[in-house]
Formats: sequence, C-alpha cells, structure tokens
Amino acid sequence: MKNTILLNQGNLAQLGKLIPVPAYNRKEQKVGIVHIGVGGFHRAHQAYYTHKLMESFSAEDWSICGIGLREGDRKIHDVLKKQDGLYTLIVKHPDGKIEPQIIGSIIDFKLGVDETEAVLDIMADSDTKIVSLTITEGGYNFNPTTGEFDFSNPDIQHELKNPDSPKTVYGYLTAALKRRRDAGLAAFTIMSCDNIQHNGDVARKMLLAFARKQDMPLAEWIEKEVCFPNSMVDRITPVSSPSDIDYLDNTYGIKDGWPVTCEPFIQWVVEDNFSNGRPDYEKVGVQFVPDVKPYEEMKLRLLNAGHSVLGILGAIHGHKTINACMEDQTFVTYLRAFMDKEVSPVLQEVKGIDLNKYKDSLQERFANPNIKDSVSRICSESSAKLPKFLIPTLQENLEGKGSIKFATLVIAAWCYYNDMGLDKNGQSLEIIDAMSGELKQAAQQTKTDPLAFIRQESLFGDLAKNKQFSELYVDMVQKIYEKGDIKKQMLSML
Repeated sequence: MKNTILLNQGNLAQLGKLIPVPAYNRKEQKVGIVHIGVGGFHRAHQAYYTHKLMESFSAEDWSICGIGLREGDRKIHDVLKKQDGLYTLIVKHPDGKIEPQIIGSIIDFKLGVDETEAVLDIMADSDTKIVSLTITEGGYNFNPTTGEFDFSNPDIQHELKNPDSPKTVYGYLTAALKRRRDAGLAAFTIMSCDNIQHNGDVARKMLLAFARKQDMPLAEWIEKEVCFPNSMVDRITPVSSPSDIDYLDNTYGIKDGWPVTCEPFIQWVVEDNFSNGRPDYEKVGVQFVPDVKPYEEMKLRLLNAGHSVLGILGAIHGHKTINACMEDQTFVTYLRAFMDKEVSPVLQEVKGIDLNKYKDSLQERFANPNIKDSVSRICSESSAKLPKFLIPTLQENLEGKGSIKFATLVIAAWCYYNDMGLDKNGQSLEIIDAMSGELKQAAQQTKTDPLAFIRQESLFGDLAKNKQFSELYVDMVQKIYEKGDIKKQMLSML
C-alpha cells in the first residue's frame, strides 16, 4: 500500500525530501497582511511573492492571514486550516516541465460568517499594515451602468443600520478602521489585487461612498489616512482540478486538498503609495511605479482582451481550451492581427516594455499545452469583461478611424454564443454570466432586429447608433447566423 503524506506543518521535514518546502521558520512569522478572498490567483501570485520574500530575505513581519467573508469560502477555509495554511503551487512550463513547491506565507485563516469578531480583531491589530483584496469585480458592489456604489444591496442596507455586524468587505473595512482610529493606531493600506482597471481608485471610491452613509467623520478620516495603491497583476491560473490532486498523490505521495496550478510567467506592477509601510517586494521582482495605468491598460487590452477573443471565437468553433485555440493557425494569426492592428495603435507608451516582445510572450503563454485553461472559464462573466477589455479599444479606433473589424467579429460572435448556446458541432456551451438572462433575451431578438444585442447600453454605450460599427456588426452577425462557421469568417478577414 502506498504511503501518503498529509500536507501539514508537522510533516514538512518529511515532505521536504520530495519537493521544496518553506526554508523559514513559520512559527516566528507575524501577520502583517490580511487578505480577503483567498482564491487560486492570490495563492499563485501575492502569496507566492510573499513566500519568495520570506525565503530569501528577512520578512517575518509580513506573513498573511487569509479571510473568507462568505459561506462559499468555507471549503478553502477548512482545507487550509487542516493544512496549517500550507498548499502546493504546481508551476507548469510550456516544455512539459512541472515544478511543485509548498508555499508557507499564509499562516492563518478566518471565516467571517463564523468569526466576525476574530476577523475584525486581526484587521484592527497594530501588526496589520495592509489589507489586500481579490474579491472579483462583483465584490466591489458598483452599478455597471453608472459606476456608482449600489446601496440597494440588502447586505449593505443591513450594515448601514448595524455597523458592528458586518457582512461585506465594506462593513468589515469600515468597522476595523473605526477601531484603529479610536485606538489611535495608523490606518492600514487597502491594496486591491483584482483584475479591474484602476483597482485602487475603484476600491477607494466605493469604500468612501459606503463610509459617508454610515459614519461621515470616519469617512473623512479614511479619506485622509488610507492609501489605495493601483496595481496590475498577471499570472494565468486555471481552476484547480481533481487531476492536480491526483498528480501530487500519484507522483509524490502528497495529499493536498486544494493545490494551485499556474504558468511560470508572473508580473506585478504597483503604485508605491502605502499608508503604513510595505514588504520589500521589489527584491523579488515586483515593480513599483508612480503610475500603474499604462501597464494596466496594456495588460487588460492585450492579455485579457486577447483571452476573450480566443475564448468566444474558440467556444463557437468547438475548441475546449485556450491552448487548443493556439494550436489552430487561423486563431494564432487572427489574435496577432487584433493585437497589432487594433490594440497597439491606441496604447500609450509603456516605459520599460518592448510591446512586440510582450505580444510574443502572450502568444507563448496562451499556447502553453500544460495549462489547459478552459474557454468556458475565459468566457465566464463576459458581460463584466468585454466592456473593460475590448470595447474601449473599439471605441478609440472608431474615433481615430482605425481598424475595428477584428473586435467587431468578437461581439457578433458573442451575440450568437448567447443566443444559440452551441458550438459548430452541436455541443452545448457552458455559459456562466450574471447577466445571462438579459444577454440571451437580447440575442434572441437578433433575427427580427439585427441590432437588438448591441442596444444594451449598459454594455455597449451608444455603439448601436454608430453607423460604421452598426453596419459592419449587422453584416457579420448575419453571416454567422447564416453559415455558422466562425473560422471561415476569421479567414476572410486575414
């Protein structure tokens, strides 16, 4: 019978004979960062950078306490508690090389639905210098049409009436900051690591909107004392699968309840704007800059939009993964044409970045055969992604008389995707989107009103009124419905 070793602190010495384990003494670490939203990306990115800093430099004041605020966070809480915060990061290289290592930077985890006071205590503790966030776009609680804070949320209504009984990130942040202010402690930095444009600015705007309704003097203190650095984060991190658990068990005899897989590439660009100190992340490759916006725009419009281009067109064609799209030369050529002819001309200069090399690296990363990022994951929540990743490029090209055909085909394909829900082989597509009902309803009217889908102003603004775009869109959407062969349309444009 195979000897399986459970991943936990007590077994680290034994595990260290199999794969790399933390070289630092985890018992000597102090929590300096409280992180809300411990998903795969946080564990492949910020927690990895923190681990790397602890491995090579003295950083005992900066370990992480993970926080889950929702019932849905119970599984990761239970797994990490059982494993003493340890997990395996499996880095998968394009050449087939696989590098697993055990990450030790998360030393505690608290679940808000069970331990409200414990969460507030650690956030209000004088040792906590940063509260970081990966809460997804939906966690920021803004109206996608207006960009303003959504006060109609029942949990927000509850928190406004019951400041000591928080439920959302805003309730917890304001309650913890109030405790710090009342105790005469310095504010912590609020650092968004979410994949949204101007993430620090968004976090600041939303928190202040909430705090002003709940406690105006506290809001004024937050406005003056709390820093919200913008950051650009990047590492492709697919959803963990049972095969990742099996790989560790079968190859090494390691039992890890929730490992994380990722690509070797990693990038983090952060504005150097902190309230109360920060780790020396620059020692492990993080780039600190005065203004992150050019880097952020480059990444969102090339990597994130590029992912959506491959995902939506690939889904209709029947490709299941992003690397499968990149094994199809039509998709490779189309993607590069989109990046070269539509995105690059509207990007501002990004210091220290060779744009052609960056695009080359994106193609290599998308093609990594070991990552196998599903097109359904990339297409999920497209209603939140395309208005930020793709449509601004299209709008700027309309204003500047640039090419719009590559982006327009993606939008036409997205309409078909939501209406038919099938690929070219008749296989059902997994459509995951908070707006799926509205998207399908609008797309289904296309046969009688070809512009119905793009009349959704919350997504497309006034694009339906633009003659150049609407005529091209109608032509493309009609061809997709008539022929159903997205690849032929792609080829006709190259």
